[in-house]
Amino acid sequence: MILANAWIVTMDDAGTEHERGWLCVEDGRIAATGAGDPPEPGDDLHGAVVTPGFVNTPPPPLPDSHPRARGRRRPLHLAEDALPGVGADRRRDGVRPAARCGLAELALSGCSTVFDHHYVFPRGVKGLVEAEVRAAQDLGVRIAASRGSMDLGEADGGLPPDSLAEQIDDVLADTERVAALDDGDRVQIVVAPCSPFSVTTRLMEESAALARRLGLQLHTHLAETVDEEAYCRDTFGCSPVEYLERVGWLAEDTWCAHCIHLSQPEVERFAAHGVGVAHCPASNLRLGAGIAPVRALLDAGVRVGLGVDGSASNERGDLFFELKQALLVARGRGGPHAMGVREALRLATRGGAAVLRRNDLGSLEPGKRADIAVWRTDGLELGGAEDLVAGLVLSGPHRVDRLYVGGEEVVHGGSLLKADEQEIAREHRKQAARLWR
Repeated sequence: MILANAWIVTMDDAGTEHERGWLCVEDGRIAATGAGDPPEPGDDLHGAVVTPGFVNTPPPPLPDSHPRARGRRRPLHLAEDALPGVGADRRRDGVRPAARCGLAELALSGCSTVFDHHYVFPRGVKGLVEAEVRAAQDLGVRIAASRGSMDLGEADGGLPPDSLAEQIDDVLADTERVAALDDGDRVQIVVAPCSPFSVTTRLMEESAALARRLGLQLHTHLAETVDEEAYCRDTFGCSPVEYLERVGWLAEDTWCAHCIHLSQPEVERFAAHGVGVAHCPASNLRLGAGIAPVRALLDAGVRVGLGVDGSASNERGDLFFELKQALLVARGRGGPHAMGVREALRLATRGGAAVLRRNDLGSLEPGKRADIAVWRTDGLELGGAEDLVAGLVLSGPHRVDRLYVGGEEVVHGGSLLKADEQEIAREHRKQAARLWR
């Protein structure tokens, strides 16, 4: 496959771009890119911008797309009311429609790889991670699915209802079972206890040991709110970052979501130990939690990616919106030179791939997997733009015109090719209505 007559944004180390260029795909991988006319006739993209497919690094459970707009004033993900209610009624037949909805939204925003932090596993309900994997396969996108966990219930001073607190041995056994789904390509499995206020120290430590034995990555929420800081100091006698180090998580196989309330020494500690960060600007603003110190993290050399977070704290699963928000909040926090448009685009592509430690994704370089997003440039919003990449980012969000995953087209003309968007929406509304009844 050859895509021609396009502005190719490779996102390689040198920042190579071909304002009128081409891209060749062979066997699901990038074979070559170049300027001018391709070596043989290709598919004329009429001046579209071509970028790597986006990589989404931290939504809470995709099935939590059910509680949209139900937490207008709630702090921290509706934890006090909506999510436990949904979680308690979560069944395998309800997970797949909701996951398809979340995955479809992300795919239509140019996202080819989705990490899902699924941490609600009601007792007696099986096959939840498998249902999410099948939903990703339905749509044709990659998924990094987590076997998350919560074992610290309300009775023991934790956040989740006791009915959703699991036994540690059950968590570890199921995590090892689910790890067999990891194929190193389309499906990646991550070990992901939820947060310091919903998980015991023992589960944090044993999850790390299990992940390292199985060669899997670790993920959790960290430093999202000032309440979390107070909780950690009251409960553990230290800050969230110090607690992370205490339980053996301060390492390069770990990344954490949010990381809003980090001091400069903690930023430097993350950099020294190789810990990654998933930046969720829209969710953080929606909850009034604050703005992560992304400029400081990047300057220190920390791996930073972007994420939409979940529908309980961000009603739109649009990663393009997040990349624009990341640009705006960085400038709002640090001034007009705090972040450039291409740096924001890098967060959504190379940054996300680095956070997931996928060196085969995130750029359009020979040998990389052919995850490609094609963005039309003939709309009103880009009329008169000289720098089409800057125009695209600053006028976003946009619906992707085409999306390829491993060279296979999964979106064309702004529509899903492997699923019906309207059918997904209808089924999702039906499931949401049942749950809220």
